Amino acid sequence: MSAEDLDNYETDAELALYREYRDVIKLFTYVVETERRFYLANKVDFNVRSAGQDVYFDVQLTDAWVWDVYRSSRFVKNVRIVTFKDVNVEEVQKTDIDIPESLDDIK
Repeated sequence: MSAEDLDNYETDAELALYREYRDVIKLFTYVVETERRFYLANKVDFNVRSAGQDVYFDVQLTDAWVWDVYRSSRFVKNVRIVTFKDVNVEEVQKTDIDIPESLDDIK
């Protein structure tokens, strides 16, 4: 496999992932972003914990979708995120979702 073939494969995989995201976002209530991953979820339980002088975040997601191009199954029943890094949780406003359909033509 050449470097160009690998680049084309990765580009196609990322475009397929974006198309899947576009199709499923309307099914979810929350967007959760961490340093490592991006999730869609229908329930988020966010807790700030402490361990000595350190503070960390313990986030539990229910009925989630994971933005990860290399996962074979992106739908997950339960996800637990434990991190010392920032976590961003936003509620999706259904009227705010306006994802262009014309991306099918991009290659």
